[in-house]
Amino acid sequence: MFDFDELAAFSSVMATGSVTQSARRMGLAKSTLSRRISQLEARLNQPLLRRQSNRLIPTEAGLLFHQYCEELLSLANQSREALAELREEISGQLTLEVHGALARAWAAQVVEAFLARHPRVELTLRTQETPPSRLDSHSVHVWLGAFEGSTLNQEPLGELERGLYANPRYLARAPALERPGDLHRHAWIDLLDSAASGVALTHAQAPEVLFTPPRSRLRVDQTLLHLDAIASGQGIGLLPHWLVARREAHHPGDLVHCLPGWAPAPLPVSLLYPFGRQPRRIGALLAFLREQAPRAWQAR
Repeated sequence: MFDFDELAAFSSVMATGSVTQSARRMGLAKSTLSRRISQLEARLNQPLLRRQSNRLIPTEAGLLFHQYCEELLSLANQSREALAELREEISGQLTLEVHGALARAWAAQVVEAFLARHPRVELTLRTQETPPSRLDSHSVHVWLGAFEGSTLNQEPLGELERGLYANPRYLARAPALERPGDLHRHAWIDLLDSAASGVALTHAQAPEVLFTPPRSRLRVDQTLLHLDAIASGQGIGLLPHWLVARREAHHPGDLVHCLPGWAPAPLPVSLLYPFGRQPRRIGALLAFLREQAPRAWQAR
């Protein structure tokens, strides 16, 4: 039989190569951590680690045993999660990854309300502007925009309609803007080159126009930086109406909707999560996110 404290100590040192660093991470004294590894080696009757320069590296036996060690620790964690599922109260750790455009304007308040409803849950909130390729078993992602991946379940949560926006000071000094053809004479602010292949603008009473923006002298990799650059008068760019309305509530007059009759395709908002049966805490988080989706996100 293995002692799981010993297995956790060995796994940590394999990850860090340092007893000092692992002891700090685990909140243990170095002597305690060293003793646990020595006890594990005595139990196996083989050395698992050896010192090389300033690091601890695995022996051949250590490399082999590490695979089984990780499987044992994973199985122990799964068993704890399975038992937790039997409890009436939702508990455990969760990770919510949210597109940066939705973090401050929506996710922060949603997380606060979710934690108030489930006091035994520990949640980590992360922001991301690039789509995830995979998620672990206790993670959910709220993505804004097209998602081409097939490794995750993709559930529509709504969509954000968009428009062309600029600061009124910029418009006062820039050429007249009365039709899509005038956009070529304006400075363009792009987000991660998202408009590099062109933007299709539709109108209820006119044919669709494919606008190819001029090269953007300022390109940003975060939606909020994109919004700030447009609001500061750097040029024209595409923004979700919902996000603009949130900003205008605190900074009225910073943004003007240009060519209001013309609109690009809306951005879908999606829940991304692993396929298969979900732990109760994941199910609770998914249900709460669906419940908290603003009405403004729903397709008209």
